[in-house]
Amino acid sequence: MSTVTVLLLAAPQAGARPQAPASVPTATLTEVTGFGSNPSNLQMYLYVPDNVAPDPAVLVAVHYCTGSGPAMYSGTEYAQLADRYGFIVVYPSVTRSSKCFDVASPQALRRGGGSDPVGIKSMVDWVRTTYDTDPGRVFVTGISSGAMMTNVLLGVYPDVFAAGAAFAGVPFGCFATTDGSEWNSACANGTVTRTPAAWGDLVRGAYPGYTGPRPRMQLWHGTQDDVLRYPNFGEEIKQWTNVHGLGQTPAATDSPVSGWTRTRYGATGDRAPVEAINLQGVGHNLYGQGMAARVLTFFGLDSGSGPGPQPQPGGCRVTVTTNAWNTGLTASVTVTNTGTATVNGWKLGFTLPAGQTITGGWGAAYAPTTGNVTATSASYNATIAPNASVSLGFQANHTGDSRAPSGFTLNGSACTAG
Repeated sequence: MSTVTVLLLAAPQAGARPQAPASVPTATLTEVTGFGSNPSNLQMYLYVPDNVAPDPAVLVAVHYCTGSGPAMYSGTEYAQLADRYGFIVVYPSVTRSSKCFDVASPQALRRGGGSDPVGIKSMVDWVRTTYDTDPGRVFVTGISSGAMMTNVLLGVYPDVFAAGAAFAGVPFGCFATTDGSEWNSACANGTVTRTPAAWGDLVRGAYPGYTGPRPRMQLWHGTQDDVLRYPNFGEEIKQWTNVHGLGQTPAATDSPVSGWTRTRYGATGDRAPVEAINLQGVGHNLYGQGMAARVLTFFGLDSGSGPGPQPQPGGCRVTVTTNAWNTGLTASVTVTNTGTATVNGWKLGFTLPAGQTITGGWGAAYAPTTGNVTATSASYNATIAPNASVSLGFQANHTGDSRAPSGFTLNGSACTAG
């Protein structure tokens, strides 16, 4: 997906209502300037679909370290989903050299304190005024640094955001520093632990005196995350359940996808106060196609009213040929990207028949070697353009069942077989 950047809008005069000029394009990425208070010099990128819903919702999509607003636009499905459902997407973009959001400074961790949260709120205010959006349907999601910022924004602006979805983040306040450093190693390594009440107090202290409703939170984390380690997931659950006055016992537990465990707190449906999904054996780069649809279901931005969407066939196709002998076999696998967005980094999940054990492979790293297996892309074949394919394969022992594997998923989204 190409990115179109248009610079526009001088800073509005004090008290003036900013207007979207006729030249602002729809269905393309647009940079907006002069959007309001912006103490840390963030950039604002905006995606407005051709058919905006009446009183549209706003989704803020926050990028990872080294990323950008345009990268978040091209690497996620939120713009395509906006085309379908009529909401507006804001993509904040860091200009400091690290390309990481400030989730550590005292200024960032208190309401109106300055730094990045103020600039992001200004973006939301600009969109709300310009497009007459629904103030009760403002949402935020982010990956890594953006996930940490999602936690921060829900803490400092609980009256602005109705819900958040954090992919591989840490609790509000966990990354706090006082020496100007953007990095907190203790938190990143998962060694900062607190009671639920102590975590909750950090959130409540960001906006003293606030007594209104608190945003719902959806949390995602891979069990093998080696950047923001997995214990942070449990600490986030402690924090947001406490903020909502809930205990640590889930109201429901299920596995919507093989290798995923989903717990819901405070309710059993799609819009529970807190929903947490862990991905077994998955590292820091956990975001994959199909996950954005689940975020929208949690936010209530899709048109469905039933259970959360299961991964739908159509984004990928897998064909397998096998060659078996007495107690061994080889399997050659071709994965085709049938979607419209490029896949950057992939994990192919599948299930081996009982009695099969992988003894070697090519084109991917395989783990575990039996049962529910994940094949992780190599550096040379990590990108799959739309309509392009990659080939991989493995050798395995078997105890009589030499059938091909089944149940293929690509980055969590179910694939069509054959």
